[in-house]
Amino acid sequence: MTLTRRIPQPQLPLIERLAKRVRAARTAQGLPRRLLSERSGVSPRYLAQLEAGEGNISVVLLSRIAAALNLKIEDLLSETDPLGDDVARVAALYRAAPAPVQGRVRALLAPEHPMAQRAQRICLVGLRGAGKSTLGHAAAEKLKVPFVELNTEIERAVEMPLAEIMALYGQDGYRSLEAEAVERVIRTHDKLILAVAGGIVAAPSTYAKVLARFHTVWIRTSAAEHMARVRAQGDLRPMEGNPEAMDQLKHFLTARTPQYKQAQAEVNTASKPVQTSINDLLAVIAKHRFLDSIGRE
Repeated sequence: MTLTRRIPQPQLPLIERLAKRVRAARTAQGLPRRLLSERSGVSPRYLAQLEAGEGNISVVLLSRIAAALNLKIEDLLSETDPLGDDVARVAALYRAAPAPVQGRVRALLAPEHPMAQRAQRICLVGLRGAGKSTLGHAAAEKLKVPFVELNTEIERAVEMPLAEIMALYGQDGYRSLEAEAVERVIRTHDKLILAVAGGIVAAPSTYAKVLARFHTVWIRTSAAEHMARVRAQGDLRPMEGNPEAMDQLKHFLTARTPQYKQAQAEVNTASKPVQTSINDLLAVIAKHRFLDSIGRE
């Protein structure tokens, strides 16, 4: 490496640009010059001169510095500034991240419109007993689109009833199967109405995928109607041996409301005839143009 304090005038813009970018990238990553020296094999004195715009440096040594900063050499030399403090920091973090993390970052930054990612997929969320299955099936039949219950899809894939799945795999295993089922539905359907279990909001990554890849509607009702409808289906477990079940259900509903409110639309089925609620869901789908090829908020 050759360093000198007397730089020919034509080289000044390049040297100054290089000095600024090395200094900005190192500062953005919180790297002391000593640590950058250890990583790159370039002495602290040379690094100090380089950052001061007082030295020429060989391409080989510059490539070492770029690698130590998790940058490409062209990031330091380009006439346009691809870095800036924030961009340099993000670029460095991205290059140092594992491949799966890089993939998620690319997906988040993809220019595809959110409505295009959701296609014509509709997902009904909400606690058990709100009416997701009844409304979803009726609306799908009216609109001539497939209707899928996620738990049924899970049972079909594993070839056993949900109760056996829970007994064999436990809650964590069920959540994993639930996430796989959501991915499978996205791959195989561009147009459908999907009903998911109320507890899907307890799996943040899976619920985030649902919000991103489906037009979501929160089907809601009162705690009393939740309980009454579940019992009417022949399931007495919510009340059996548990006199405080109603208080627990109210607490449960309150705790999950912030997650359910992230849905794009709501249909309140409390104290309404079934057909009225079906019509309300159809009206929401039409208003938001969920089944248009692009749609809008």
